[in-house]
Amino acid sequence: MKICVFGAGAIGGYMAHGLARAGCDVSVVARGAHLAAIREDGLWVETDGAETRAEVAATDRGSDLGPQDYLVITLKAHAVPGVAPALAPLIGPDTTIVTAMNGVPYWYYHGLPGDPARRIEAVDPGGAVSAALPPAQALGCVVYPAAEVTAPGRISVLAGDRFTLGEPSGDTTERATAFAAALRTAGFKAPLKSNVRDEIWMKLWGNVSFNPLSALTGETLEGLTTRPDLRAIARAMMVEAQAVGEAHGARFAIDIDKRIAGAQSVGAHKTSMLQDLERGRPMEIDALVSAVTELGRAAAVATPTIDTVLALVQARARTLGLYDG
Repeated sequence: MKICVFGAGAIGGYMAHGLARAGCDVSVVARGAHLAAIREDGLWVETDGAETRAEVAATDRGSDLGPQDYLVITLKAHAVPGVAPALAPLIGPDTTIVTAMNGVPYWYYHGLPGDPARRIEAVDPGGAVSAALPPAQALGCVVYPAAEVTAPGRISVLAGDRFTLGEPSGDTTERATAFAAALRTAGFKAPLKSNVRDEIWMKLWGNVSFNPLSALTGETLEGLTTRPDLRAIARAMMVEAQAVGEAHGARFAIDIDKRIAGAQSVGAHKTSMLQDLERGRPMEIDALVSAVTELGRAAAVATPTIDTVLALVQARARTLGLYDG
């Protein structure tokens, strides 16, 4: 089983490290100082205060590696259209494309009853992503670990070890079962779900609200969930998001206040969008927020609070040169 992790940052590096230590044939596509450090001294991951090293084949060119059995994409969704040419050499007719990315996936409508021929412009602009990554080859993956690159070649895991997998069709397939088994051998939790879209919405529920609000206010999850004014805005956004998800057939296993309580329990954590803003990196607005409003329009579900916050965070990001959507 040949596995390539494309975008071996915090999450991708954590997964690749575990798979390599478990004896899998794993490689990574990375860049810059991070790539140089992995080549020179391996990939190091710190968990619970203990550091371990894995020897991982690393390159900055997919053409060095050839077609894979599994291509795991751990980039942020907005980066995918720009790297499509680099992904092409890694994808053969039998390659399974594991989309370990936050937000609404580009393949969202694929595999649904009747397989509606719809495309979500926010995450598949002009069809560029689905052309590069055939939806029929996609395997859904919801990422739960929180980790960060602390230095080139070094990753610190803050919490979590679960990657939930699921076929867009809801079927239990050999390719999904085999990849889940590889992740479990590597020490990760890897449940297989018959409706992975439910899991996507459960995580997206927090992303669509807390991420843009944190970028606008500078508040951590603790502030967003304990300040009554900000909590009320986040809750209103989550009510709207739930209505959109349910209109598209999603089921929410817990109620909104329990989901907010879960975010509150994380404490003074900066969301990924706030971290990107502070570090001057492009902000992941479209997959987390714009796509929800687009799905809302498709189902004739109004999202006035999300629309307002989206306009504000887009304006802030454009002013800083961190968004061109």
